[in-house]
Amino acid sequence: MMADCVANDAFEISPRFRSTVEERIARLERGADYDEAQLERLVDEDHIRRQMRLVAMQRAEALRMRLFLDRSQTRQPRPLTAQ
Repeated sequence: MMADCVANDAFEISPRFRSTVEERIARLERGADYDEAQLERLVDEDHIRRQMRLVAMQRAEALRMRLFLDRSQTRQPRPLTAQ
């Protein structure tokens, strides 16, 4: 029951915060691509396994942040003049 409530609650975030999260997602995905490309250079099985876990965690965190952004709405800036 609590999961339904949380999943349906919409919330607003500032445009600046959205931009920050989007930049973080891009950095995580670039890092995952780079780290994945390094796998072919590695020889040690333990190092390869740790590198693969790193890539998986980076991609999982990027996905988690994308889902967060999908559930949120960007707050519209308030008018500068009083009406």
